[in-house]
Amino acid sequence: MLIYVIRHGETDWNAARRLQGQKDIPLNEKGRGQAAANGAALSEFLGQEARAFDFVASPLSRTRETMERARAAMGLTPELYRTDDRLRELSFGDWEGRTLDEVGRFSPELLEEREKDKWAFVPPGDDAESYEILSWRIGAWLKDVVGPTVCVCHGGVIRSLFRIVGDVSPEEAAERPIPQDNILRLDPTEGTIGWIV
Repeated sequence: MLIYVIRHGETDWNAARRLQGQKDIPLNEKGRGQAAANGAALSEFLGQEARAFDFVASPLSRTRETMERARAAMGLTPELYRTDDRLRELSFGDWEGRTLDEVGRFSPELLEEREKDKWAFVPPGDDAESYEILSWRIGAWLKDVVGPTVCVCHGGVIRSLFRIVGDVSPEEAAERPIPQDNILRLDPTEGTIGWIV
């Protein structure tokens, strides 16, 4: 059961290192180029087999635009994919829109607490989540995947996949770099996961 995962392309908030979470921030020009390049790379990798894959994305606009640009680069109808709400990025709660430097100026004690256990830390805010909480819904999504899939999602979701499928430690999963110009290949049944481009 192969799954190919693409992180959405860059946004201005990514470039400014702002905590984006579930805020619906659009791709910037660099991100649009990354989306098309990832689609072209995946097309070359999968060839005609791509037409047999299920295509699914987080419902946020940056993931949907990434999916549509990737599918166009693959020669597929851009809009023919589905969304799944479980693939949303984790919520950073009250911290969304801020940089960690800004958070450190008004809540240094919370930032220090986060550094001690980034995987389990829940930021302030009614809807805030930890990576651990996020991994519960990503685990539920994985159980529903029944065939070869191309997924466009977020950095936190990919961290959860490394934890669930790759069995990496919470510390490593929370710190692992998640590029926006690469494609992740995973097979949950075999427990294999790694970047292919």
